[in-house]
Amino acid sequence: MHWYNYIACFFAGTFLTNVVPHFVHGISGDRFPTPFAHPPGKGLSSPTVNVVWALANLVVGYILFRVGKVSSGDDTGIVIFFAGIVAISILSSVNFAKKQAR
Repeated sequence: MHWYNYIACFFAGTFLTNVVPHFVHGISGDRFPTPFAHPPGKGLSSPTVNVVWALANLVVGYILFRVGKVSSGDDTGIVIFFAGIVAISILSSVNFAKKQAR
């Protein structure tokens, strides 16, 4: 695989992981931060905006998953895909823990 396939693997993991909180909050009818809130990423967006944002992340993540050839059997690609999942998961948990502490 080329170097750009590995970058696509990493970002496929981040985008696909980002689907989960936005989709769950959206279909549950809860408000949750999105880049479209005021201030971006800190204010709360409507459930509908969260569902749309989740679906946009799903489309981009799927495209990157295909470009990254994650399922091609290359173990390095899979490891990098999971590294993207770990990275966004830890960053999100730290970010939202600070928000809850306020």
